[in-house]
Amino acid sequence: MVRGKLGLFILIVSTCGLLFAAEGAYIGPGGGGAFFEPTVSPHDPNQILVACDMTNGYFSDSGGRSWRSFNLRGRIRFFAFDPKDPKVLYAKSVGLWRSVDAGVTWSLVYPDPKEVRGIEMQGDHAGEDLITDPSRPQIQALAIDHGNSKTMYAALGHKRAAWFATSTDAGETWKGDTPLPAGTHRLVVDPAPGVATPDIYALGTSSMAARRHGKWVEVRAPAGAESLSDLSAGFSGAQGAKLYLLAGGAVYVSGDAGATWKKSPLPGEPEVRAIAASPDHPEIAYASYKNLEEGSGDKSLTYLGVARTDDGGATWKLVRKEKEGEHKPLGDDWIGEFFGSGYAAAPIALVVAPNRPMTVYSTDAGRVLRSDDGGVNWKAIYSSRLNDGSFAGTGMEGTNAHGVHFDPFDSKRIFVSYTDIGLFRSENGGVGWLPSTEGVPHNWRNTTYWMVFDPAVRGRAWAVMSKIHDLPRTKIFDRRPPSSFIGGVTISDDGGRTWSKSSNGMPLTAPTYILLDPTSPPNARVLYVAACGSGVYKSVDGGKNWILKNGGIAEKEPRVWRIIRDTSGGLYLVIVRGREEAAPGSGDDGALYYSGDGAEHWRRVALPEAVNGPTGLAVDPKNADRVYLSAWGRFTEGGQEGGGIYLSTDRGTSWRHVLAADGHVFDVTVDEHSPNVIYAAGFESSAWRSKDSGVSWQRIAGFNFKWGQSVIPDPADASKIYITTFGGGFWHGPAEGEKSKADEIITPVVGHGAGRGAAPPAHLP
Repeated sequence: MVRGKLGLFILIVSTCGLLFAAEGAYIGPGGGGAFFEPTVSPHDPNQILVACDMTNGYFSDSGGRSWRSFNLRGRIRFFAFDPKDPKVLYAKSVGLWRSVDAGVTWSLVYPDPKEVRGIEMQGDHAGEDLITDPSRPQIQALAIDHGNSKTMYAALGHKRAAWFATSTDAGETWKGDTPLPAGTHRLVVDPAPGVATPDIYALGTSSMAARRHGKWVEVRAPAGAESLSDLSAGFSGAQGAKLYLLAGGAVYVSGDAGATWKKSPLPGEPEVRAIAASPDHPEIAYASYKNLEEGSGDKSLTYLGVARTDDGGATWKLVRKEKEGEHKPLGDDWIGEFFGSGYAAAPIALVVAPNRPMTVYSTDAGRVLRSDDGGVNWKAIYSSRLNDGSFAGTGMEGTNAHGVHFDPFDSKRIFVSYTDIGLFRSENGGVGWLPSTEGVPHNWRNTTYWMVFDPAVRGRAWAVMSKIHDLPRTKIFDRRPPSSFIGGVTISDDGGRTWSKSSNGMPLTAPTYILLDPTSPPNARVLYVAACGSGVYKSVDGGKNWILKNGGIAEKEPRVWRIIRDTSGGLYLVIVRGREEAAPGSGDDGALYYSGDGAEHWRRVALPEAVNGPTGLAVDPKNADRVYLSAWGRFTEGGQEGGGIYLSTDRGTSWRHVLAADGHVFDVTVDEHSPNVIYAAGFESSAWRSKDSGVSWQRIAGFNFKWGQSVIPDPADASKIYITTFGGGFWHGPAEGEKSKADEIITPVVGHGAGRGAAPPAHLP
């Protein structure tokens, strides 16, 4: 059964590919999110692929000086370079993708696009699964034969069971059903030339296997080793394979193809987080470590970093050693300078460049770094420092951006409200960026959800900040009650350079939006705050004091997300739902309220039929009767319902569904200078534009991130827009999209296919 509507849009087939080169660009300070799977080309040590935890992939052919981002509709789990053709790359996300032009375009290889019948997008993140006929197993791990790159090896299956399969047509079809260790997540192939059946090592979560001389055998893990997390290997004709296994935070080494193992402790025996061997110098390997304790009592210190062995694990040197919490930048490294090593933590992954054993890359919770001297010295390749001391990203943005905010008195001063890295400021029109949280309580700095400038008082601004990140994702409500949320309101009188608390009367909470009444006097500004889990707070003295205004709101802990003001002074309140599976009428439903008396009293506005997940609202600035509502769909056995954009021409008395092609719309925006132009963005790899007041919609071509959030018109250039994203920073590009680019999202499925591929073996679950 294909779930979802007939209008669901699918991936473009391999005859066209996905196009990512664009006039638009992701801009910001660079980095900020977690990075994984660094993979270096066997042809060029300056060609590298990296994935982030928020669906983007990044390719560099300059050793990291610049990056081109791409998005394959889901989190990328691994990469592979073709050992014969330097322009051919592979990536696994919702399926296996191939690029034949060094990452500019991508085509779906497996499953066969002709077999795809739909996309199932469930949950809070609209996670995608390809629905195929017949059903196809997932590729959990991949390796390419070094002698014939059309021959590929894969672990197919799922967490409970995996089996070995071979492809002789570059991944399009697969054959084989040899059982592999459960949870196999790494395949390592011996690159020995001229071998018809090369040796292969398969790493599962608790056991290993190897194919030697064409026969699969069990490889015993080291005694007492649990949780086999990674396997890396170096090969040479004279010495054979050297295997480095990471298990339970310790390194084990084998020089006899896994027949025996020897524990290889680092100095001080810290916990090891990642391991990487030089692929062609097997005696050289690198390990990232954490929790290295030195000293005792008050003089005890904790370190993290990278170690290197030059003798196959007999000894290790701590070549990179960072004191926990120390602020020490590694080159143009704003995270190290402003946030310290505690934010980035120990490297998540390492990779050594082929034929260059002293060139190693590391990725961590915010950075990508490179060393060319064996890990002694490192340079940041996610960001660069400008002459004025600010930082510009190199094309690798990995953060959740909520809003882009513009100083009405200085067109060069722009702010971005982020998750995890807080508030950032640019003084040069968005070219370079610096953190802008001086004076903010430390435990509020994680997330700035929104800010607003006083339109009549130069330098004055307010911002809402919180320790709680990723609202309004329902996973946050699952983890902790809203009553435990921490945050508040801050005020600045110097253009956002420094801040102070301004929350008197407001208990600790998670404020997610702040609204200024522009008709209130400058010396007594009226402000409203949406506090997720608490309700609505109002100030009539410029934010000095706050009063709770929940009259008429039925919810006990209202998950207030947005407050919107219309031109008549009326206020709308958007309350998000509390659970993904919330059913209509349950206490976890979202809601919509209206107040015509400055938040003194609220009345419920009926949501459109089937909607229980409102996310945003916008009002026509020239016609207060005309209201646009964005909504998150609810997944049911019969398909998805209640998502998209709804239009009311009578202030919410009745609604019409005007955008149904996208069921996970995060926000809707009216261009205040051209009210007939409406924008929307969401989690289905799309941003949308309407030129006729919401009657018809066109996808904004060129924006290719899975999780879009809000569209913000550029006040300095009416032809441009900003689009904030959940995990990709923010995009700046043409408001009408890039018409020359292939519209890769809305190409429908073609044909019925011929049943190619591999079905699960009958004897495996």
